[in-house]
Amino acid sequence: MQVGRDRRVATVFGGAGFIGRYVVQRLAAQGYVVRVATRNPAGMRFLTTQGRVGQIVPLQVSVTDAAALARAVSGADVVINLVGILHERRAGDFARVQGEAPGLIAEAAARAGARRMVHVSAIGADANSESLYARSKAQGEAAVLAAFPTATILRPSVVFGPEDQFFNRFAGMSQMLPFMPVVSGNSRFQPVYVADVADAVMAALEQDQAQGTTYELGGPRVMTMRDVLRFILDTTRRRRRLVEMPMGLMRLQASIMEKLPNPALTRDQLLLLAKDNVAAEGMPGLAALGIAPKSVESVVPAYLRRFRPGGGRRDLAMA
Repeated sequence: MQVGRDRRVATVFGGAGFIGRYVVQRLAAQGYVVRVATRNPAGMRFLTTQGRVGQIVPLQVSVTDAAALARAVSGADVVINLVGILHERRAGDFARVQGEAPGLIAEAAARAGARRMVHVSAIGADANSESLYARSKAQGEAAVLAAFPTATILRPSVVFGPEDQFFNRFAGMSQMLPFMPVVSGNSRFQPVYVADVADAVMAALEQDQAQGTTYELGGPRVMTMRDVLRFILDTTRRRRRLVEMPMGLMRLQASIMEKLPNPALTRDQLLLLAKDNVAAEGMPGLAALGIAPKSVESVVPAYLRRFRPGGGRRDLAMA
């Protein structure tokens, strides 16, 4: 694809994902030609309507293919990596996708002369963690900074929004189960709105102080897992008892679920759930990027209304 000298090009890895679609929309609104690098270009056709004809371009790219990465970032002004997985389909997927691939992307971006790079990681990234997920996130951050020292690292807490797999998943459980299972009920989260994360990506691309800086992104409220479940039940108007689940039983269930193509829970996720997921004191966050975070209460009820008895139609009729 030939791009004029006055056109800015952004390559977004994982641009068809939950956070990615919001980032792509913002880049297009800022006039970028956006290359969306993905394993499945057909799955991102919905994004092409977010810009002018030809402005959002799908590219079929494997993040472990060095030649494909080089083509994807050739001539790019900015490179953004949003690729992440929640569980392994094959042993070693965390290391390949979240540990090694970010470094390959950063190396390609540096060789291509990209002006800026933003890498989205996660709060809890820790090279010494028991969790493979958390260790691979730390490995990916280190690889990015080794190849592209001025890259910005963004570590969000649990990200919420209309398409999330957090509030929506538990709300769906409240419809089906006679009680709400509680796992690691005292663990704390700092849910952050997906649009605020996308705004943080855009700010990191433009603010000089963001170069080489790591930010931890959390919303205005810290919630325990028990708080989250109570909020969901209140919002969906479901009367369900919270039942603490023995960790031994959950590990057994997770080991069985791991055999499924898309497990609802894994043993590695249980390790993550046992740890707090909040921004560390003293770490720069959304405020340092000039962003006032939106609260769970101001956003989530609108998209959880469909989980209320009757699908929330009565509420809409009375509105």
